Amino acid sequence: MALAKRETGVELHSKAPSGQQAAGLPIASLILGGLALIGILIAIFMAFLYAPTDAVQGQSQRIFYFHISVSLVGMLAFGVVTAGGIGYILKRDERWDWLARASAEIGAIFISLGLITGSIWGRTTWGTWWVWDPKLTATLILWFMFVGYLMLRSYMGRTTASAYAGAVLAIVGVFDVPIIYLSVQWWRGMHPQAEVGPKGALPPEVLITMLVALVSFLLLYSFLMIQIYQLQRLQARAQALRASVE
Repeated sequence: MALAKRETGVELHSKAPSGQQAAGLPIASLILGGLALIGILIAIFMAFLYAPTDAVQGQSQRIFYFHISVSLVGMLAFGVVTAGGIGYILKRDERWDWLARASAEIGAIFISLGLITGSIWGRTTWGTWWVWDPKLTATLILWFMFVGYLMLRSYMGRTTASAYAGAVLAIVGVFDVPIIYLSVQWWRGMHPQAEVGPKGALPPEVLITMLVALVSFLLLYSFLMIQIYQLQRLQARAQALRASVE
């Protein structure tokens, strides 16, 4: 009942936004979505026609522009889930929980795409779809954390206990993110390691293509976040209305 009251309070606070605010959000969202689509199309063009072919990996290396981008966005998304959970614990404000839930739904998609594109590259390079490489295993664990978070929130419903349980799970799971990043330095594995320094510097065409792809997928993540966050807000309003009627 306390949760319903707080949700009702939030809704009353945001029930009558100004006309400029109401019109501005969809326009900003459409701009983000359009920029993301254009950026991804440009990244595809650059990956296949602008970036040079890798001397060792050949054409299969081109998938890395998208594999790395979606994987990084997936890890960022879990960080947002954790930040939303911590914000909810500290502020007791449902808007932080909406942020966490929205990012979890999107992040699960991005990290799944990272695993799929990585498996496609592995099949062409290693001759197998999967190896128990430390980095791949840590990424798979993060995928399970996403799935576990979503299943937990779905099972427990829109309750205070659900929000707290999700926050705790996210705080525990976020420690896997730096493990993914550092695993190639900590353990020997088959996953390629980024080369740094003058001799290992990547060609500028590769860096530019990678940057375009990463920014484009970040824009896509932002666009989807706006959409799903608003959906979370509407669902909270519907639950508050049902609770007030009952």
